[in-house]
Amino acid sequence: MDTRNDTILITGGGSGIGKAMAEALHARGAKVIIAGRRQAALDAVAAANPGMATAVLDVENPADITAFAGRVTVDHPDLNVVINNAGIMVAEHEIDLPVAEQIIAINLLGTIRLTAALLPHLKSKPSATVVTVSSGLAFVPLAMTPTYNATKAAIHSWSQSLRHQLKDTPVRVIEWAPPAVATDLMPGHAENPNSMPLADFTAESLALFEAGHDEIMVERVKFLSEAERRGDYAQVFEILNGRH
Repeated sequence: MDTRNDTILITGGGSGIGKAMAEALHARGAKVIIAGRRQAALDAVAAANPGMATAVLDVENPADITAFAGRVTVDHPDLNVVINNAGIMVAEHEIDLPVAEQIIAINLLGTIRLTAALLPHLKSKPSATVVTVSSGLAFVPLAMTPTYNATKAAIHSWSQSLRHQLKDTPVRVIEWAPPAVATDLMPGHAENPNSMPLADFTAESLALFEAGHDEIMVERVKFLSEAERRGDYAQVFEILNGRH
């Protein structure tokens, strides 16, 4: 990914890590299009970053994804990077089917559907990138957010398979796995002293993107992502979730 010259679509770009990465890439010179459900939020980000483009998209809606892909590739024919950042994280008590189904529709199916819709266009470019966003919780789950963890574990596996399938095409697949970051993804995250400061996370992630890694994992997330390799998975699970 050429962070200074690519044309980059970021879903969930109106807030959180999507907004922060959009602003960092825009400042470097990339052409950035932020997408999300709330036009007002997108407009506020674009107003603070002259030249940044916006596009409304509901990744929960399959028909909207199809129509959006058609529009965005016409409006931005140089588009060659998509960062599938849109997602939700919701606490669940045991099994809450409506909540679980919404999380799956947005976090997992939204990524798959948008990637599928844009892939023919991306394959037509000399160089293109699909970025998926998993999580440290793909590797060690937080028991209070079971479906979120499951969607991120699925994204991790799907990214590996898609990367292999596209290895002989111009399209590269990069997985971005954040730790807990100080955003409003979940109530309390922004104020939690254990959350990684957003500016630090963005800067370290951008450096890893520019270094050419297939998996973007800041040092803070390796406590989770490398637990099984280190042989301390059970201890990490207990630290994350408590004894009860």
